Amino acid sequence: MPPFWTPERHADRRPALLARNRIQAAIRGWLAAEDFVEVDPCALQVSPGNEAHLHAFATDMIGNDGAARRMYLHTSPEFAMKKLLAAGEPRIAAFAHVWRNREAGKRHSPEFTMLEWYRAGEDYTALMADCAAMLRLAAEAAGSPVLRYGTAECDPFAEPERWSVADAFERHAGIDLLGTCDGAETDVAALRGQCEAIGFAVADADSWSDIVSKLLVAKVEPHLGHGRAMILDRYPLAEAALARPAPDDARVAERFELYACGVELANGFGELTDPVEQRRRFEADMDLKEQLYGERYPIDEDFLAALEIMPEASGIALGFDRLVMLATGAPKIEDVLWVPVGGATG
Repeated sequence: MPPFWTPERHADRRPALLARNRIQAAIRGWLAAEDFVEVDPCALQVSPGNEAHLHAFATDMIGNDGAARRMYLHTSPEFAMKKLLAAGEPRIAAFAHVWRNREAGKRHSPEFTMLEWYRAGEDYTALMADCAAMLRLAAEAAGSPVLRYGTAECDPFAEPERWSVADAFERHAGIDLLGTCDGAETDVAALRGQCEAIGFAVADADSWSDIVSKLLVAKVEPHLGHGRAMILDRYPLAEAALARPAPDDARVAERFELYACGVELANGFGELTDPVEQRRRFEADMDLKEQLYGERYPIDEDFLAALEIMPEASGIALGFDRLVMLATGAPKIEDVLWVPVGGATG
């Protein structure tokens, strides 16, 4: 296939790229009408994020004295945006370029655009209504009656379904997931036993989180968001490092993901605002990262300090390029990037 910059290839790509611009303009208009302030967080940060399985791009920032300080391109604008919530902004949004290493493929690019927005003082269920609006806006701007990925289709104008993670695992995998949870503690032996009972193979070295991820990808995700979008709600607390616990069940958190056509589009939270608990979770994730990958990222101390004065809030990150893919029916993410990352391979 010729490079993206050849005239014939660009002519094929251009309709989807123009649709991308229309979708972005429509969403910006909706956000403004909802009294969101669009912000522009800087990408260079002291910490890229502290999730064990996310991999960042690192660089050295040279000071005027010639000394080098390790910095990172952010994997999400979350830390910076929550500092703005602490500063007093009530509703903020950003179209932010973010970077994640070890990620390339039909649905992944090492550099991509994340649409992230926050509502101070509002419950995370408000974000679910926002997601439904985003799907409608994208379809209308693209001039498409359906969202499409491969042979899968989803009606962007239908109200999304809402299931708990526990229900989805029971229905599609035959797994009692919460039966292996006690608060944030998990029982890998019990989950492994359930996998053996259904004939699902796992590796001896797999952790509880590893097994949950494999079950989600193989057994659950392929069924989500067909015909209508799916909100997968109430993740186990162990799988929600930045979310607050649900008030009615200590095993789950106020976290949901949005799916359409079997594709994950967004990840929303009732935000954790306890800096002590957040530090504990970050350190646990970095311990795991060091064990698995031999590295760890620093903790942003300013972020933890900001949590002390940050109001209760809900927040969400949506993969904007993926939304454009589904609205235009594009088969892969590079088809909706104006300039794809050179050298990225799937």
